[in-house]
Amino acid sequence: MRERELAAMIEHPLAMGSVRSWLRLLWSHKGTDARFLPRVLFVTLTTLLTSPVRLYERMRYGRAVRRTQIQPEPIFIVGHWRTGTTHLHLLLCQDPQLGFVTTFQTLAPGFFLAGQGIIKKIIAYWLEKGHPTRLIDDVPLRIDAPQEEEFAMTNVTPHSFLHVFSFPRHAADLFARTTLFQGISPEALAEWSACYLEILRKATLHEEGKRLILKNCADTGRIRVLLELFPDAKFIHICRNPYDIFLSTRRLWEVVLWRSQLQEIDPAEVDQLILQFYPQLMQQYLADRALIPAGNLVEVCFEELEADPLAETRRIYEALGLPGFAEAEPAFRAYLASVADYNKNDYDLTADVIDQVNRHWSFAFDAWGYQRLDPAQSAQ
Repeated sequence: MRERELAAMIEHPLAMGSVRSWLRLLWSHKGTDARFLPRVLFVTLTTLLTSPVRLYERMRYGRAVRRTQIQPEPIFIVGHWRTGTTHLHLLLCQDPQLGFVTTFQTLAPGFFLAGQGIIKKIIAYWLEKGHPTRLIDDVPLRIDAPQEEEFAMTNVTPHSFLHVFSFPRHAADLFARTTLFQGISPEALAEWSACYLEILRKATLHEEGKRLILKNCADTGRIRVLLELFPDAKFIHICRNPYDIFLSTRRLWEVVLWRSQLQEIDPAEVDQLILQFYPQLMQQYLADRALIPAGNLVEVCFEELEADPLAETRRIYEALGLPGFAEAEPAFRAYLASVADYNKNDYDLTADVIDQVNRHWSFAFDAWGYQRLDPAQSAQ
């Protein structure tokens, strides 16, 4: 087995997750390709081996988790993938009054409370020594750093967006049901809500009651349900130039797919999924944002955040009525200084990409005021 394939097998996002959820996924998404059988066996083995620790956690911490109140209600950072949500999340998490879901919790949501000792040390060593940065954008990976809670959901329930990368031939159906909640049964939606609340209760318990600030791009399509769970939640939406989003999202699929997939898919189909998912997600957001109470939503432009992050952060605090900006400002400045030399990935903007984005995402230029380019002029 080649080293690259071995690494991908070990790093599958469902490793150490729920056995029941994993078996349900395999049953409902039949058609796993033979070349990925070692990956299937490895995930099955790790879910089985970690089951006793998950059982112990439920016995040891179950009552405390159920009694934990998620108050004040969370702050949700939403927006399409590759719009700068990670950068904004890491920046705002420098505020010591805010709590977050950690990388360790997303890797081991079923036993991260019980695994704070030797288990965490082992995973931290593997993560920080072998994988110091995310392959998608070279953002540092740390065991206690803020992380996207959708990774935790992937481990505990079949109703997670990230399963599109494991079962890409079913991606369109998975996206509709897990991200837009279209065609999902009431029972499945109730299960999703229960799993989500448990993850946030665990994070709140671990963070000793701090208000959670969460970054989850899939939540962009779930505004209506999130408001049912948290009527007074705050939302920060971030947008970005559509051409940059397409190129960066294509890179995201290239990196994540080979680590997660259990089915083959033609690369041309990936582009079509990206072109399809963006308008579905963003038009859902545009339709639902009016449901958010006045004063609980602020919209941010990535390019303005990049140009003057401290000013945009101050604007976010003011718009949402959040306290503590002055006290957290030194921490914000220190973080921004630490990433001052960070360089984004460079991509070639071809006439074909411009044409595809113009045809499929035309609404986005009007919605957020970006300039629509002419593919003919780009080709000259």
